[in-house]
Amino acid sequence: MYSKSSRWHIASSCGYASHGSCLVWMVVFTFALLARPGKSALAAPVDEAYEQFTAGRYAECLKFAQKAIEDGAYSVQWRILMIKSQMALGRYDEAANDMDIALLNYPVSMRLLELGHRAYLDNGESDRADEVLKRLLRVGTGRDLRFMSPRDLVALGRALLLLGEEPRLVLDQVFGRALENDPNCLDAYLAAGDLALAKQDYELAASQYRQALERFGKDPDVHYGLAKAFYASDRRLMVESLDAALHVNPYHAPALILLAEHHIDCEDYTRARVLLDRIIAFNAWHPETWAYRSVLAHLANDSEGGREHRLSALKYWPENPRVDYLIGRKLSQKYRFAEGAAYQRQALKFDPEYLPAKIQLAQDLLRLGAEQGGWTMAEEVHNQDAYNIEAYNLVNLRDNLAKFKTLRPEGFIIRMDELEAGVYGDEVVKLLQQAKSELCEKYGLELDHAVTVELFANQQDFAVRTFGMPGGEGFLGVCFGTVITANSPRQEIPSNWKAMLWHEFGHVVTLNLTRNKMPRWLSEGISVYEELQQNPTWGQQMTPEYRGMVLGEQLTPISGLSGAFLSPPSPKHLQFAYYESALVVEFLVERFGFESLRAILADLGDGEQINKAISKHTAPMKEVEQQFRVFARKRALDMAPDMDWEQPDKEELDPSNPEAAVSWLEQHTNNFWALALHAKALLANRDWQKAKEPLKKLIELYPQYAGEDNAYHLLAQAHRNLGETEREQEVLEKLATISSNVAYAYGRLVEIAMEKEDWQTALKYGEKYLAVYPMLPQLHWQLGRANEELGRNEQAVGSYKRLLLLDPPDPADVNYRLARLLEHTNPAEAKRHVLLALAEAPRFRQAHRLLLKIVSKTSEASGPEPDEQSRPLPASENNL
Repeated sequence: MYSKSSRWHIASSCGYASHGSCLVWMVVFTFALLARPGKSALAAPVDEAYEQFTAGRYAECLKFAQKAIEDGAYSVQWRILMIKSQMALGRYDEAANDMDIALLNYPVSMRLLELGHRAYLDNGESDRADEVLKRLLRVGTGRDLRFMSPRDLVALGRALLLLGEEPRLVLDQVFGRALENDPNCLDAYLAAGDLALAKQDYELAASQYRQALERFGKDPDVHYGLAKAFYASDRRLMVESLDAALHVNPYHAPALILLAEHHIDCEDYTRARVLLDRIIAFNAWHPETWAYRSVLAHLANDSEGGREHRLSALKYWPENPRVDYLIGRKLSQKYRFAEGAAYQRQALKFDPEYLPAKIQLAQDLLRLGAEQGGWTMAEEVHNQDAYNIEAYNLVNLRDNLAKFKTLRPEGFIIRMDELEAGVYGDEVVKLLQQAKSELCEKYGLELDHAVTVELFANQQDFAVRTFGMPGGEGFLGVCFGTVITANSPRQEIPSNWKAMLWHEFGHVVTLNLTRNKMPRWLSEGISVYEELQQNPTWGQQMTPEYRGMVLGEQLTPISGLSGAFLSPPSPKHLQFAYYESALVVEFLVERFGFESLRAILADLGDGEQINKAISKHTAPMKEVEQQFRVFARKRALDMAPDMDWEQPDKEELDPSNPEAAVSWLEQHTNNFWALALHAKALLANRDWQKAKEPLKKLIELYPQYAGEDNAYHLLAQAHRNLGETEREQEVLEKLATISSNVAYAYGRLVEIAMEKEDWQTALKYGEKYLAVYPMLPQLHWQLGRANEELGRNEQAVGSYKRLLLLDPPDPADVNYRLARLLEHTNPAEAKRHVLLALAEAPRFRQAHRLLLKIVSKTSEASGPEPDEQSRPLPASENNL
């Protein structure tokens, strides 16, 4: 439903059109009658000046252009290069003045008019900017199109977009036609890519820029555009593209700003500040640069500096909505949504129709729990721009959320799929209330407002609610402060949903304590740490892979840990970032005490920087880093110390050669990798008896390992195939004590217990299974039977009622069992269930007898009615 690219086609096919569509069709119709124009070449001196500009030698280009104009050069290209150089150097008033003169001499130059719109805006002359934009449109729609160059077509297309024309029409019929006329029209590629970025169609944008790279590999604007297309999906490719842009032009301001933004995301504020200073050195009044300097000031708790930098950003254009939009967006990305929303509102005061601020404000309000305002704002954006994919997705999500069931226990607003709410909603409530009680008390937080929790059965709904776009498959849950969004449990991805919600509520506590002013690594680290404190099988443990990373000097310095979450080389590295963050928290608590951690959080809430807060309450940061490395290395070395961890090369131990492991084991008898490979080879050959030996040895040497294909799981398979059920059970029970998400073990243990009629054991592991996947009908039947046999009637009734919601294969049996359990405590409900059983199975004799028994007891309790003798029996009773 939430397609990243299909919105272009959806909007056009559904008849979305603005009032100016006739302008494009006029152009398209005229194109059909005209011959394709030829390509024009610039004179050599202009080419030289253009190369200076492309390389970032703006001052040289400006002098060159001014000299050429003084010497009588007539081409409008000299005026364009001169004004673009002035703008690049921050001389916005000079650029506007020279534009006035240039337009007197070239009143119908479409490219000059397009540049004039930008030049006048940058100088704060909005009315003049609107005037030249309308003039450009008049020129473009009134000109003999046989003489319109592809670059002029691009200028016309951009003007049409600014005036609200259909984006798809402009893309196909204007930018596309420009490329048909001249496949080497750089402006057309850039314009098409920019349009795709504006509509959040990052795949299409990347495609356009890649095509441009094939022809213009040395143009910094192309590399920069490609970098923007990768910003939300692949930071490594983004940085590579930015490096390429800055190699060509070290002073490319947009590339420098995007790289600075990346470092802000990584919490490397020093490097971000250095990059911004590079821009200020050649353009002292670059608006976006000052906007990001304002962001840095806010993040440093320097509110006065933030205000001053914002005013610098607004020096030439005092009502530039983009300045406040950028500041607010970045603060919101740092989870400071209230501050971010305030900036978006200010941007909308400057320009009430500025859509980027509107959609960002919609997201801010939704993440603050102000749903009504957020949904209304998203719908406004969708109504104004049917091609805005983020708004389109949010409007569809709102309609889906309207079907959810809302639970309102004290302190919470919980939204779930109606079926899931009926099956395990009460368990969600219980878990969240326990987390609130224990974690708020532990950290000294008093929550005075409700926490919103939304559980999505559809992963794409979760992604749109959380990120605004589809994707995010690796995330189970996200917390924004007082709003938690999470995926519902999925059978194909075994994960303990109770651990996940406990983790996310940990974020509620720490983010509220610090007023969302904390680095990501610390918030994640505390949440994983608190998982382990609540249940040792939750959270993350040292693994063979983590051991190798710690001892292989792959620990990220504490000050840079947030960056490890942003652009990890692999999913394994992302998980390692969570583990290392939790290990840092464990180290701080163990070495300096829990109160030091609370003090750090308090200082962060007051605006202190993380490194200063840590040093203040523990030790100098350099010393903390050194001690932590020692702590982490010891943890790694202490893991299975008798195991041989040497990892052989593929040439030494080929996984495809079963005999290779045998040879390697002769020299490396305790080697983890060789033992595992040897055992798997034996299992593959169905040599169950021999496989037990290496598997038992793996367990003996490393009893805490519960990763994928762990020895417990494999050994249980061997026992099962040998018919050794008792030993299989013993092995799986050991595994269940060290892992919280081994659904296969829980399911098999319940099955064995049911066969043995060991009802207590069936309940024990059934409850563990529910914490991984609560929507399995068979599991609720097993729990109902176990509770029923143990005389736990109330619990049995609950299990059977949940089972009925899941469309069981034998509803007659389930209703009959409910009727028996409710016979003495709630005869009316018991009668309803026995009638339902008979509706499913009219010849169900036991149900007929039970119904007569219930009716008889009810009649005895109430006495005969006056017309009792003449009253006909119900249809089910007549069947007797």
